[in-house]
Parts: sequence; C-alpha cells; structure tokens
Amino acid sequence: MTMQHSILLVDDDPGLLRLLSIRLEAEGYVIHTASSGEDAIPALRNHRVDLVVTDLRMGGMDGLELFGQIRHFFPGLPVIILSAQGTIPEAVAAAQQGVFEFLTKPVDKVKLLDAIKLALHQSGAQKGDKAEPWRSHIICRSAVMEQLLNQVRQISSLSVNVLITGDSGTGKELLAQAIHQAGQYKDGPFVPINCGALPEQLLESELFGHVKGAFTGAIKDHQGLFLAAEGGTLLLDEIADMPVSLQVKLLRVLQERQVRPIGSTQHISVNVRVISATNRNLEQAMEEGQFREDLFYRLNVVNLHLPRLSERPEDIPLLVHYFLRKANVDPQRVGSFSPAAMKLMVNAPWPGNVRQLENVVQQTVALSTAQVISEDLVRTALSYDKDTSIGLNQARQQFEHDYLIKLLRITNGSVTDAAKLAQRNRTDFYKLLKRHHIQPALFKDVL
Repeated sequence: MTMQHSILLVDDDPGLLRLLSIRLEAEGYVIHTASSGEDAIPALRNHRVDLVVTDLRMGGMDGLELFGQIRHFFPGLPVIILSAQGTIPEAVAAAQQGVFEFLTKPVDKVKLLDAIKLALHQSGAQKGDKAEPWRSHIICRSAVMEQLLNQVRQISSLSVNVLITGDSGTGKELLAQAIHQAGQYKDGPFVPINCGALPEQLLESELFGHVKGAFTGAIKDHQGLFLAAEGGTLLLDEIADMPVSLQVKLLRVLQERQVRPIGSTQHISVNVRVISATNRNLEQAMEEGQFREDLFYRLNVVNLHLPRLSERPEDIPLLVHYFLRKANVDPQRVGSFSPAAMKLMVNAPWPGNVRQLENVVQQTVALSTAQVISEDLVRTALSYDKDTSIGLNQARQQFEHDYLIKLLRITNGSVTDAAKLAQRNRTDFYKLLKRHHIQPALFKDVL
C-alpha cells in the first residue's frame, strides 16, 4: 500500500493557503496548514511531515527564521520558500543556509510540483512510498531516532551480531524486530528470550535444547531456541543477567556456530543472527566480574543505543496520537489531548520512557469523561504512574547521565571545564561520557 507524503503549508494569506492546499491535495499529498511561522512549529510536532512550503514575508517570524527553527528542531526536513518580493540576495542567502528551493510568486504550478518531487526524493522521503515495512512500528521523527534507523539500514545486509543498549521502556525489542525485518534473515523466525527470567539450568535448556533423560523431568527431546530460530534472529534480552557459567557456553556457540543439546554428544550447526539487549552497563559489569569480556566483544560487533524518551521530545506528540488510537475503541468519546495536556507530556521527564507514556495515555483515555483529555487528568496520571520500582543501579546511572549533561550545558560542551567541575581528570571524564553515550560536541554553542 502506497503511503501519501505529507506537506505543511505556512502562509499568513488565507486565500493563497487555501488555493495551494487544493492544488496539492489534488496531486495526492496530505496537507497540513499553519497561518504563521509561530504556529508551524507546534504543527510539526503534532504531525508527521515530509516537507515544508512556507511564505518568506509573514508577520512575526518570517520564512528564513522559520527555516532556522526547523533546521534546529527537525534537521533534515526539506523546506521550500515562496516570496512575492523574490530577490537574488534573498535567494542566495536561503540557498547558503540550506533551504531546498526558493520560488517567486505568483507560483508556477509546474515548478512547484517539480521542486516538491525533487525535495522528497533527495531527502529520502520517497522511501515512504513502500512504507519500509521493517520500521513501520517505530513511531518517530526526531533526528536522533532517524540516525539510529539509518544505522539499522546500513547493517541490514550484514549478519553481524548486534548489541542494543538503553533504559527500560525505550523499545529495545521493537528495535530488534526492526533489525530482523530489515535484514537478510527476515524470512526466518524472530525468537526472543529474557535471560533474566529463568534459572540457569532451565535457561540453558531453553537456549541449547536437551535430549530425553538428560536430567530429571526431561521426558522428551527439546530442540532449544537456537535451533528454533534457524535461518532467523534470536534476541537475548537482558543479556547482563545471564549467569557467568552459562556465558562460557554461549561464547562457544557464537564462535563455533554449533550447539550441543544437554545430554547429547552431537553438535548441530546453526545459522542464526544474534541480537542481545540490556539496560545495564556491560562495561561496568565486566569490571565487577559479572560479565565476560570475551563474550562482550563477541556480542558487541555493532552497538545501537536507544535514547530516553526525554531525549527525543519531538517524538512524543506522534507517540501520543498513536497510543490514543490504539487505546481508544470509540474516537467519538475521546478524540484528543488539550494543548496544555500535550505540552505537559512533551516536557515530562518520563523515567519509564515509552512504556510509561503508553500507560499514561491508556489511563487518561479510560478515565476521561470529555472528548478532549485535560491537563489535570494527565498530571494525575503522571503522578500515579511514576516509576518507583527503579533499581538502585539504574537510579545511580540515571543520576550520573543527567549530571553529565548538566555539566556540559553549563560549560558549553567543554570537556576540560566540565571535568574540573566534576573534580575528575579529563581521561576519566571521557570514559564517563562514552559509558553514557554522550557527545560533547552536541552541547557547543547551544543557547
């Protein structure tokens, strides 16, 4: 099924806005509109948009100022600027800043349509025509998530092992499914297992299988998940919780590409892509003797780190609308969130990440007596759903992560100055930044 491209039109002339909307809708585009530059940013946060077409001269924020905001908050989103007072200096300035196209009014329909098609093609939005099935369940528009998905696309043709890191609730299994669907093993099964949910002997049996009589209760042969995932993908979730003694056996399987069921003398070859995931710091676990270094390097051929929800706030409105549709069996009863409620959710810290956001949406939909969900109801749900079950290690890591970011913001990205404030030497401070996947360059010249 072909997915329609979405365009945001921005103009303070209601007549021209209506005319352009009619023309572009007739060409099959989904159109959203904003009557000012100030209204365009909220519209971009609330809708998935592939392209912006904006007037240059508007009261308040003009087209170039709007482009600056888009470049900051939605990098990579192409922008076409229209102007009745088009001049060569303005066009040159727009091109130098990265505006895709600068067209003069009255707008030539053919030139506009050609520019739109070219912008969508060069920005990569044309890939949406087939809706890239592998990423269809990942709801995002933020630069950090698009960069992550580009990494998935780059490794899709490779059979390398992948380690997914990130806090609880960020969607590690969902990303693992996307990797599976994008790669050469997509026609095989996707088999997940939580390595922390089973005792050691049972986990070993689940992974590698056993033969009848191998131990008390083994009344028949059991093939194990490595064999069940043959030709597909095996997700080892919460890999940090795997017992050290079992880590040795897993390492042997990864090295030899063979499994030996418990109680058997036969080795069976396997062709499986292995993805592992954890919310713990494996480098710290290695230092503490809880995780084998050789297994870490075998699993961590490619590392993909999922950001916290609070680090991708521009995705929150999209996720809210997705969860609203998912939770609401009757849209006539509950249709939307108030602007104040949405603002509250965008600015909330979300310690439980996407999982907590879905819970809040489900709670508010269930309890709302009005079609528009209020700010007060969201605030109550946030307070009720606050994650108090967070472990000490995760709480410490979260504090450390937030502390490092605060230092880099204060020092405008200077590692030397931040290390001094933290009373650490630069080498140790760099290790902390690497451990938390923080790039100092992102904090330079940030107002």
